[in-house]
Amino acid sequence: MEFPIHGACQCGQVTYELLAAPQKVIACHCQECQKLSSAPFSVTALVSAENIRFSGEMKEWHRVAESGNTNVAKFCPDCGVRIYHVDPALPDAIKLKLKPAGLADDTLFAPSRHIWTSEQLSWDTIPEGMPTVEKQA
Repeated sequence: MEFPIHGACQCGQVTYELLAAPQKVIACHCQECQKLSSAPFSVTALVSAENIRFSGEMKEWHRVAESGNTNVAKFCPDCGVRIYHVDPALPDAIKLKLKPAGLADDTLFAPSRHIWTSEQLSWDTIPEGMPTVEKQA
């Protein structure tokens, strides 16, 4: 895969350039991620802040996770698409909320682990042999 990879929110007001492969990609089945993705899980790529560039105006929303950590969500104020999350205590660890539609090669964003499977929907199926974690990874 060639870098940079370009991505955007639904309306195109917020864009990003991913300069290197993610450190890891996970599928999270927690109820918060189900709400945010309107799906049985969300796909998140952990990216170093030095390997991604954002442009466009973003708004933010905060919540406290079960761990007690603050979770800051950055999103497009026009179309509402979530772009990334970050813990203010770990500002270099960008949790990119991937929307990999339209990529010529989507394998870079295939999850290597499923977390919070304790909240997995009853009808959702995780591929056989995929590493899973019942709570936070």
